[in-house]
Amino acid sequence: MKKLVYLVLLVLSGTAVQAQDFEMADVMRSNGQIYVVVAIILIVLCGLFAFLFMLERKIRRIENKLDNKK
Repeated sequence: MKKLVYLVLLVLSGTAVQAQDFEMADVMRSNGQIYVVVAIILIVLCGLFAFLFMLERKIRRIENKLDNKK
């Protein structure tokens, strides 16, 4: 029963999202501001991926040091 309720809510939320107008996106696209927004999103995502990559390298180094001590 719980799964059915979630399924109905998911379907209803999907139709609600499709029914919205995208006037703000059209205005930003016509002014050229949409490229600024996309650039900022890309910069933030690249920063997050770089941080995760560096963190993974540090964790791998620490794991290797712990394995060598055993």
